[in-house]
Amino acid sequence: MRQRLSKTKRHAKVLEIIRGKSIETQEDLAASLQKEGFEVTQATVSRDIKELGITKTPTGSGRYRYVVPKERAFEDSRRRMGRLLRDSVVSIDYSENLLVIRTLTGNAHAVAAVIDNTGIPEIVGTIAGDDTILIVVKPKSAVISVMERLNRLRLQSEE
Repeated sequence: MRQRLSKTKRHAKVLEIIRGKSIETQEDLAASLQKEGFEVTQATVSRDIKELGITKTPTGSGRYRYVVPKERAFEDSRRRMGRLLRDSVVSIDYSENLLVIRTLTGNAHAVAAVIDNTGIPEIVGTIAGDDTILIVVKPKSAVISVMERLNRLRLQSEE
């Protein structure tokens, strides 16, 4: 389970890095991951790129950069969210228009990143600590339905 969570966290970080800055080579991606505390080899980065469906696109200046196709990112985020919720979430509760998710220590950032990328329209944003995530839901009346959706994903058996 530890290896699986590590890979899931690394995949979430890969997506975050590629969306956040221009990454032109696997070496650039490996260096960015290492700066974030992930010990990776070129082979690991190559596998991650393939598994995540990451492709290269022209930048317009004769160079290429890695991108995540939107359809694939959405589908992968849903699957990863279900797996992360099952493996990492301890509890989900709410107050007014806020959800509070408690996770195993060190997992909140990965879970929050995946939730941010799922496209649930009622989620305004997330804030993650080490083992706690605060989710802002709008409108207030949607907080229960969002919590139920997250709980359903958490309690589903893996397909």
